[in-house]
Amino acid sequence: MLKINDLMVSYGGIKAVKGITFEVPEGEIVTLIGANGAGKSTTLRTIAGIVKSAGGSITFNNDELTTLTPDRIVAKGITLVPEGRRVFPDLTVLENLKVGAYLRKDNLDKDIRWVYELFPRLKERSWQPAGTLSGGEQQMVAVGRALMSRPKLMMMDEPSLGLAPKIVKDIFDIIKEINRKGVTILLIEQNANMALQTANTAYVLETGRITMKGPGLELLNDEGIRKAYLG
Repeated sequence: MLKINDLMVSYGGIKAVKGITFEVPEGEIVTLIGANGAGKSTTLRTIAGIVKSAGGSITFNNDELTTLTPDRIVAKGITLVPEGRRVFPDLTVLENLKVGAYLRKDNLDKDIRWVYELFPRLKERSWQPAGTLSGGEQQMVAVGRALMSRPKLMMMDEPSLGLAPKIVKDIFDIIKEINRKGVTILLIEQNANMALQTANTAYVLETGRITMKGPGLELLNDEGIRKAYLG
């Protein structure tokens, strides 16, 4: 579905991503793990069109994305749940969800109902300003907002960051449920243990290069990975 080939990204004179190649097959959960500064978030932001690549290609269902604007990439079926949630604090929960559907012209009721089924707490707080919600609830809004564009591929940047362990488990249960409903997922997550338990395939990114690839559970049991990322 998504193919990254020899992708390079630079900030000024600094090479943040140094020619990485990987794939995200349709229907799978794929994770990128690595230390802070490895280039994980830069990779997602480049796929989303927020950052421009310095070389290489990004294809989605055989369409080249590197020349497209972010809204065109969303229209192709890719959405990003950004690090730090980035909800619109003064808009209500419902208004935040509707922002995620800004490219759509059809009826939103069915999708709003699905988001409320996934996150019953959001239905209870539908008319509450998103900025007054807890961190976990704001993450639910961010995920729900991304789903409102009816993505084929949802990219998630650190969805568990700053959340209590119980909420982290809930978020990962929801990620698996979204995937079961047919949404392919590309996940970046500092909680490598949860990411590797959840992912079909995992890639290890170190200083802008992919150094390892394998099934999530296989990497979870790799001694080098356990020492480096799982304590």
